[in-house]
Amino acid sequence: MRFLFIIQGEGRGHFTQALALQQILQQKGDTLCAVLVGKSSHRQLPAFFTTKIDAPVYTFESPNFLPTPQNKRPPLLKSLFFNLGKLPEFQKSIKFIHRKICDLQPDLVINFYELLTGLTYLFKSPPYPLICIGHQYLFLHKDFQFPPASRLELFFLRFFSRITAIGAVQKFALSFYDFPQDPRHQITVIPPLLRKEIFDFAPVSRDFLLGYLLNSGYVSEITQWQAQHPVTPLHFFWDQKEAPRQLEINSHFHLHKIDDTLFLQYMVNCKAYATTAGFESVCEALYLQKPVLMVPVHIEQKCNAWDAQNVGAGISASRFDLDSLLNFIPLYRPNPVFKRWAQSAPSRIYPLLEANRLKPKSSPIKFASVLAKFSAYSLK
Repeated sequence: MRFLFIIQGEGRGHFTQALALQQILQQKGDTLCAVLVGKSSHRQLPAFFTTKIDAPVYTFESPNFLPTPQNKRPPLLKSLFFNLGKLPEFQKSIKFIHRKICDLQPDLVINFYELLTGLTYLFKSPPYPLICIGHQYLFLHKDFQFPPASRLELFFLRFFSRITAIGAVQKFALSFYDFPQDPRHQITVIPPLLRKEIFDFAPVSRDFLLGYLLNSGYVSEITQWQAQHPVTPLHFFWDQKEAPRQLEINSHFHLHKIDDTLFLQYMVNCKAYATTAGFESVCEALYLQKPVLMVPVHIEQKCNAWDAQNVGAGISASRFDLDSLLNFIPLYRPNPVFKRWAQSAPSRIYPLLEANRLKPKSSPIKFASVLAKFSAYSLK
């Protein structure tokens, strides 16, 4: 089979999922003909992805959160108006995506939560089956239990997720645990997509804490904590565009530019892990039996943290309170059920891809009916 990947380029998780799926496809002798990545000017493609993905990579302008002056929590309204001002560029991106799909003629298009993929299928209706992969599609499942949260935030989270999947023949919802399927909403629950390197590691517990920061504004918060705990070594990874490969704040606090091989080495050896509750790295920590502190910065990450706590991954907090993480370490208990679940991903996903390859793509979609349907469903 020939595959085309389209990836939402915010953060690290979608890239690692794409790499994991590529490994599965290569083992079956399939071809990844190209990768399209939606990105913004304040992000850059991580080198670990561009060097490991075995296919041509093309980028296009895509909606994204703006950084704040403090670079912590994304400013939603400001981001919305900024992206509205870039609609002409996004229209060009939709034309670009459609042209690439039609030129490459893949057997399956795989969308890793990129918004413009759904809009391409809405406005251009390319005649190639689309499958969407992401943990966010679990939020559309009829039985998913949400944390206490604003109805408006949940509406927009579900509405956004549904737009990314317009025209999809199936949505693969990545999950921390097995869950009944939801055929009415075309949702199939599958294990997280972890790269095969994870399965080969033998984790140990050394004396340092590991962290990952999508937004660099939390560095000052962590620096203050480290000044009060100078003997605790910290290694944090961040997505700072102009940063050196390694920045030494002091002899016990090091910031590393995103390097996935190095990140996994530190994950295998750390005592515990602190993050803004991105799904993929929490899964890696859970598999490697590392206690996790999750500091969610928006509603999607709040749902991730809530779900991860339910499977014993760790604790949630409103700030990087590393004291609470250190206190949690003696209470942490590994989850062997998750380990078996994660290991089953390759054997589960490939038959599903084969089955959906032959599904006919739906007929052209009417915008008004999509909008009415999505709005009503997202309010449930």
